[in-house]
Amino acid sequence: MYVKINYEEESNIVILSSSRIAGGIGRACRNTGVVAASNMAESGAELKREVMDAAARFADTPDLRSVLVTSVLNLEKLEYDLYRGKHHWVPRSQRLFGGQIVGQALVAAAKSVTDQLHAHSLHCYFVRAGDPKVPVLYQVERTRDGRSFCVRSVKAIQHGQPILICQASFHMSQPSPLEHQFTMPSVPPPEALLTVEELIQRYLSDPNVADVTKQGLNKILAEEVPIEIKPVNPPDFYRRVVMEPKKLFWVRAKGHIGEDDMKLHCCVAAYVSDYSLLPTALLPYPKYRAQFSASLDHAMWFHNTFRADQWMLYECESPWAGGSRGLVQGRMWRQDGVLAVSCAQEGVLRVKNTTQSKL
Repeated sequence: MYVKINYEEESNIVILSSSRIAGGIGRACRNTGVVAASNMAESGAELKREVMDAAARFADTPDLRSVLVTSVLNLEKLEYDLYRGKHHWVPRSQRLFGGQIVGQALVAAAKSVTDQLHAHSLHCYFVRAGDPKVPVLYQVERTRDGRSFCVRSVKAIQHGQPILICQASFHMSQPSPLEHQFTMPSVPPPEALLTVEELIQRYLSDPNVADVTKQGLNKILAEEVPIEIKPVNPPDFYRRVVMEPKKLFWVRAKGHIGEDDMKLHCCVAAYVSDYSLLPTALLPYPKYRAQFSASLDHAMWFHNTFRADQWMLYECESPWAGGSRGLVQGRMWRQDGVLAVSCAQEGVLRVKNTTQSKL
C-alpha cells in the first residue's frame, strides 16, 4: 500500500494503489494456501469467496503500515501552523525520546512547504526534558520562502515552554556535475545477521548470565520500539571489553511505509537517527556506565532518496569525548552503497565507575 501525505490539507489523506492491493491479495492467498494453481476445477464462486476472505485478513494485519506513520508522525492540526503530537514509545528514562520530537518537528515543518520541496538539512537544540504525560505542541514559523530554498523554524512546546528548537531547510532538487561520497563500509548483509531481540534471546539462554543482567535484557525485550535493528558488531554483555567508539547496525522502520513520499521517509529517518547514537561514545569505557545522559543538539543532512522501511546501514562513530560531553557522527547507507543521510549529535554524559568498591 502506498501512503501519501498531503502536507497542504488539515488531515492526512491516504491513497491506496489498486495494483499494490492486488499484489498483497495475491501474497495473502499464496501464504494461506487458498489459491492452488494445480486445482483448475475449483469453482469460480468458491475462489472469489476465498480470495475476498484472504483480502480481508490481509487488510486486518496489524503491522502492514508502520506505527511511525499511523501514530507517532501523524500530527493533529489545531490551527494554522500549529500541531499536536502524541507518544508511542517512552524510554526507560521516562523522558521523551529525542528522535520522536525531532521527527515530529520535521513533520510539522514539512506540512508548510510544497510537494516540490524536500528537506535537505535540520538543526535542533534540546532545551528541556520532554514530559511523557502530556502531548507536545509544534509551532511553525515560516522564516523564509525563496525560489529554490525555504526555511522553517519549529518550536516544540510543553507546559508553555519550549523543549526543542528546530530549524529545517527545504530545497528543490537541482542537477550538478559535482558529485562524490565516501565508500560504504564492507559488512555482512542484514539477511546474515540477528535482530537485537534474537541476540538477547541467545544471551538469555546462557546459564552463566547473572540475574541482574537477565532483568535488564528482559526490560529491553519488553519495550515496544517501532524500529528493527540488526547489529553488525554487537556489544559483549558479560565481559565488558573495551571497544572502539564505533558502531554499525542495519536499521529500518517496522511495518510498511511505501516509496512515494520522500518527506515522510526523511521524518522517519529523523526519528531513527537518535536511537542508540550517543551511547557510541561510551564503548571505550566498559568500567563506566551513564548515570545521566541527554542529547544537547542534533543535526541532519539528507543527501539522496531512500526508503526508511527498507534496511539501511547506520554507521556511528565518536571522534571526541570530554568535559562530561560526547560528540557522535552518523551516516546512513542504502544497501546499494549510496550515502543517504549524515547526522551529528552532542550530548551530556555523566558517568560513574562500576568497579569501585562499596566498602
